[in-house]
Amino acid sequence: MTKSHTPIRQISFHLNSRRIIDEVQKNRERIKELGPGIITGGAGDDPAGIVTYTAVGATTGFSLLWLMLLSTPMMVAVQDMAARVAIITGKSLPEIVSAFYSRKLSIFMVLLLSLANMITIGADLQGIAAVLGLLTGVKPVHFLIPITAIIAYLVMFKAYRTVKKVFLGFTFVLVTYIISAMVAHPDLKLLLIKTFIPTIQGTPAYILAALGLLGTTISPYLLFWQADEEKEEHKTVAQAKSVKWDTAIGMVYSNLIAFCIIITGAIILFGQNKPLNTVRDAALALRPVAGESAFLLFSVGILSAGFLAIPVLAGSTAYAVADSFGWREGLDYKVSDAKGFYATFFGALIFGDLIYLSPFSAVEGLYYSQVLDGILLPILVGILLLLNNNKAIVGEFRNSRFNNIFGWMALGTALLFTVAMAIQWFQNP
Repeated sequence: MTKSHTPIRQISFHLNSRRIIDEVQKNRERIKELGPGIITGGAGDDPAGIVTYTAVGATTGFSLLWLMLLSTPMMVAVQDMAARVAIITGKSLPEIVSAFYSRKLSIFMVLLLSLANMITIGADLQGIAAVLGLLTGVKPVHFLIPITAIIAYLVMFKAYRTVKKVFLGFTFVLVTYIISAMVAHPDLKLLLIKTFIPTIQGTPAYILAALGLLGTTISPYLLFWQADEEKEEHKTVAQAKSVKWDTAIGMVYSNLIAFCIIITGAIILFGQNKPLNTVRDAALALRPVAGESAFLLFSVGILSAGFLAIPVLAGSTAYAVADSFGWREGLDYKVSDAKGFYATFFGALIFGDLIYLSPFSAVEGLYYSQVLDGILLPILVGILLLLNNNKAIVGEFRNSRFNNIFGWMALGTALLFTVAMAIQWFQNP
């Protein structure tokens, strides 16, 4: 055989090698596109949420694990709708609502979101400071300014890509809660039964825990944040599929963390009737029962969750306000180029500090933030369902059957949560 004739096997080898290289390159690109969904999922497990999940486990044991499983596809569907409509239209949620519905409705939504977010920031700051106080013996209030300064510096003076990497780092540290659940040695048979076979009770404690669980998993600020981050990444309609995977991974991861927190709370604290209203309560309850290692894991998780959730809360507020007033916004801009955006971000942090320092308790604050979120969430989910099924807006990228089924379930859940909060409000004004 002459040198001018390449053997068939050699041609086949080169073709297969080329395919493998192309596939590896595509996978690398897909991995690079991951981020907003995963960060959003991690931010959903903020310190206030961690207290809620711990309390759910402590008061109801494993009996609400099935509800956490059910809420996962609802979270995926709603977050995916928010992300896709932002990519397809190139607009944030306030801009979309103003363009297709009403500017007054948009401003009303942004007002509710901002108030709820800033109250939650105050509660989360209290949580981080409380854990640092327990770890060091220093008064928690002394950590307030350093925490605020670190978050403000990171977001306001570092490039978006750096901020994204730091946020992803905090997100992955939350795996400590998975370790905590494994260390607690749950009964796997009972765990599987309670996860896949619903156990429904009519007791006030059960109903209150269920409502708190649903209200914590599906939060309006997560929808605003992810929509803006997809816009920030300048993704195209062709990347909508990768966004769906990013969102699904983020929401499953978020609920897996919450699932593990409930398991740990159930194994260690169920039946002890200890008050669990704040992060400090949860940490102090765990320390003598579970030991120092479990307490340290819990503390590391709280700190990571707080440093991730607080900038997301403040950031979603800044995006929403800036978009409502037509200001330049985005983490890639310098402070001097997006003054209104960064002023709102910093202002949200300062407002959270003031709530921390005020006589207003974190427990009361979280209750009122849940009321505000309860009003906003069904409106927001309803609008997302309408937008994502409107061919004139999204074209061929209309909602899948999965998104419609679980989107409507999420809307029903949000309405149930709102009605329950209203009843509780009138019974205990």
